[in-house]
Amino acid sequence: MEINFIAILVAAVSTLFIGFIWYNPKFLGTIWMKESGTSEEKMKQSNMLVVFLLAIFYAFLISFLLQFLVIHQFSAFAATVDINNVDPSILNNYMDAYGNTYRTFKHGALHGFMTGLFLAFPMIATQALFERKSFKYSLINGGFWIVNLTIMGGIICAWK
Repeated sequence: MEINFIAILVAAVSTLFIGFIWYNPKFLGTIWMKESGTSEEKMKQSNMLVVFLLAIFYAFLISFLLQFLVIHQFSAFAATVDINNVDPSILNNYMDAYGNTYRTFKHGALHGFMTGLFLAFPMIATQALFERKSFKYSLINGGFWIVNLTIMGGIICAWK
């Protein structure tokens, strides 16, 4: 499977757009600030350029891994044969025939959603438990990543 760095970067940058909406005071931003114990003044004290660049970098790392969870045609082939002892022409024929099967936004979004719901949300909720944060805090931040991973998965899977 070839790595599409443009799709990964676009998926990573999409998290900023979702974040601008999600954490906007007119949507969930005011509730999030209250639940996280922060304020607008405190947010303005940080170097937002550095924050956004690091956020994109971290989202890029997430996107890089996510591609292996949402694009898995090669895995189906590998599960049926010993990949080390197969004629390369058979592998090429398989990928030519089935390599783009389920390479849709909907398929990637489904796997991204499942990753968000069953991986990201429990990690955030567990961390919040030990930080003594509210369940509302977990829902806001976990929901953010469920939505992000859904969209990121769709972008990565559909972009051929």
